[in-house]
Amino acid sequence: MHAALYVSKTGLAAQDKQLTTIANNLANASTVGFKRDRVVFEDLLYQIHRQPGAQTTEETELPSGLQLGTGVRVAGTQKQFSYGSLQVTDQPLDLAIDGRGFFQISQADGTIAYTRSGQFHLSADGEIVTANGLLLEPNITLPPDADRLTIGTDGIVSAFVPGQPAPQIIGNIQTVDFVNPAGLQAAGGNLFLETASSGDPVTGVPGINGLGQIKQGMLENSNVDIVEEMVNMITTQRAYEMNSKIVSTADQMLQFVTQNL
Repeated sequence: MHAALYVSKTGLAAQDKQLTTIANNLANASTVGFKRDRVVFEDLLYQIHRQPGAQTTEETELPSGLQLGTGVRVAGTQKQFSYGSLQVTDQPLDLAIDGRGFFQISQADGTIAYTRSGQFHLSADGEIVTANGLLLEPNITLPPDADRLTIGTDGIVSAFVPGQPAPQIIGNIQTVDFVNPAGLQAAGGNLFLETASSGDPVTGVPGINGLGQIKQGMLENSNVDIVEEMVNMITTQRAYEMNSKIVSTADQMLQFVTQNL
């Protein structure tokens, strides 16, 4: 069979994964704290028919040789943790990290997950939770008679109770950072999990030692650039079409051989 068929087949499969990634980015263009994915391609093994640098005579050598590639594959996808724009909402439980860092979320099994989405809510017990009911870590519970909530840029949470002139400090939001955030495992639900590639989480006070400050009443938008994704989609579509054309051309060549031999 014609080798070009198999080479173009790998190209079709790779471009299909690229399109799936672009579709996921565009689908999450309005997801708070979402970080876009980028596909990383790599070429496959080469068939070395003539070794570059091989001696053709005692005094001459091949300048380039003959190397035939066998196609392409997707080596991986990389999360891009560039910062999204900040949107003012004026909601007291909407929080954004202006810079590096992640909020800590306590999962149902007791493990800690991490998120850039600061769209928090109150539970029936007055606890600060995510949209899925997972607790913010460390756990913060508002007094039942509190009528105002203030969260400082350093994460200190204060509640105002009617009849008391001074606010009550009810907790402190700590954020964490990683040496390699791109190594985190995306778990869905706006959550990330620690991996060996990401390194250990480094907990700190927001606004200190490189961690971003917390902005109350704001949310971080997705960092997806819709125009860029549309351009990538057009490029992917054309690359897919060209690989399909190679399949068709190789088929025509094989058809010519079978009809004329």
